[in-house]
Amino acid sequence: MGGLVERLFYSGAGQAVAGRLGLPEPPVLRRGRTLPDGPVVLATLAGSPLAAETLELLGIEAALPVRDEPVPGEQPPRKEAAASRRAATDGPPAYPTRIGAIVVDARGLREVRELENLRAVLRPAVRALEPSGRVVLLADDEVDGLEAHAVRQALDGVTRTVGKELRGGATANLVFVRPGTSPEDLSSTLSFLLEGRSAFVDGQAWVVGAGASPREPLVEPVETSLDPPQPLANRIVVVTGAARGIGAQIATVAARGGATVVCVDVPAAGEALASLANELRGTALQLDITAPDAGERIAAHVASRYGTQARIHGIVHNAGITRDKLLANTDASRWASVLAVNLEAELRINPVLLDGRSGGLADHGRIVGIASTSGIAGNRGQANYAASKAGVAGLVKAMAPELVGRGITVNAVAPGFIETDMTAKIPFVQREVFRRTNSLGQAGRPVDVAETIGYFLDPASGGVTGQVVRVCGQNLVGQ
Repeated sequence: MGGLVERLFYSGAGQAVAGRLGLPEPPVLRRGRTLPDGPVVLATLAGSPLAAETLELLGIEAALPVRDEPVPGEQPPRKEAAASRRAATDGPPAYPTRIGAIVVDARGLREVRELENLRAVLRPAVRALEPSGRVVLLADDEVDGLEAHAVRQALDGVTRTVGKELRGGATANLVFVRPGTSPEDLSSTLSFLLEGRSAFVDGQAWVVGAGASPREPLVEPVETSLDPPQPLANRIVVVTGAARGIGAQIATVAARGGATVVCVDVPAAGEALASLANELRGTALQLDITAPDAGERIAAHVASRYGTQARIHGIVHNAGITRDKLLANTDASRWASVLAVNLEAELRINPVLLDGRSGGLADHGRIVGIASTSGIAGNRGQANYAASKAGVAGLVKAMAPELVGRGITVNAVAPGFIETDMTAKIPFVQREVFRRTNSLGQAGRPVDVAETIGYFLDPASGGVTGQVVRVCGQNLVGQ
C-alpha cells in the first residue's frame, strides 16, 4: 500500500495535489565531479591571496564581483558588470548573466563594520546564482580579541542563513582556515564545495589546515578502465557494511577514484558482497565486525591478498544498525547491540590497524566514521543510536590530534535523511515530512554521503582532520 501511495504522490496528478498543499517539486541537484556552468566569482575582502591562488591551482579562472556599493581601495569589477550596475537604477546592481558560484575570501576580517563588505558582494551574487550554484566563504580559524571572535562567529551565522534563503538547489558553506594553510592544502576542499559532489552539504562550517600527503602508491599498480581523476589510484580502501545501501555507494565512489576496495560485511550478506567486490575489481571479506579479532582479520586479509608490504590507505567504518524504541521501552539487549556495532567495533578495530602490522593502516592514511544528525540533535526513540553516533563524533575529535604526527586524518560524516531501504520503511507521510525539513526540500541520496567520504579519503585532504561534516541539506534539527 505504501508503494502505491508513493507512486500516486509522485505522478503528475500527485504532484499537482502536492503543489496545492504547499509541497513544491524539489529542485534537481547537480551531482558528480561537475563544476558550475556559469562563471566562478571571487571576492577578496581583506587582501588575502589564498582563495585566488587556490582557484588558479584548480585551473578555475575567477571573475570579479559586482558590488552593492564600491569599497574604497578595491579593484573595480569587470567592464560588463560595471555597465550592468549603471543600468540597474531601480534596484541593486546585477550581473549580466547567471553566475555559477561566488567564493568570498573573508580572511582578515576583524571588525563588525567590515561585515558590510560581505553584504555588498553577497547581495548581487545570491540574486544571480544559477540552479545548484555555490556560495563558499573562507574565514580565519584563529583570531585574537573579542570583536574578532564575534566577527568570526557572525560569518557562520551569515552562511547558515544564506543557505536557507537560496533556491534552486544552491548551497552555502564556510571553511575556517588555520594559519599556514597553503593553496595545495585548501584545493581538495574548495574543489569539493564547488563541484556537484557537495550537492547535499549545505549551511555547514569546518576547519582546514596544513597537511601532508603520501607520494607513493600503497599497492602494486594495476590496469584500470576507470575515468580520471583518480586520487586513490593504487591505494587500498576498506569499507565495512559494504554490501548494500550507503556502504555500496561508498565502495563504488572509492573505486571510481581508483582505489582497490576491500568490501566487508556480515556472512549473511555474502552474495551481495561478492557481487559488489567483483564489479569493483576489489575483494570481499565476510566478517562480523563485533568479533574480538575483527581488526586482526582485516589486516590479515589485506596482507594475504596484496602482499605483506601492503598497507591500508583508508578505512570507512560504515557498518551500523538501529534498534529503535523509546528509552522507557529499551532493554539491555537493544541498547548493547547498537553500541556494539556502531561504536565499540570501531574502538577495537582502529588500534589494531594502527599498530604497524602488515596490512594495517599506513602513515598518511585516512579513518572515516559515520555519525548522524541524530547524534548531534537527538531523535525520539533513538537514545541508543544517538549515543553511538555522538560517540563516533567524540572519537573523531579525540583521535585526530593524537595521529597528526603520522599524517593520519580522522573525520566523520553525519548524514541527515537519506533515501535507503531502511528509510523506505518509514510511513509515507512521516517520510515526506523528513524529506522536506531541510533547506534543499528533499532527501539526500547514498551517493551524497559517499562523495563526502571520498573527499575525506583524498590524499590531498591531509589538512582536514577532526571534523564532522553534516550531509543533511541543512536539516532543520540540530546545529
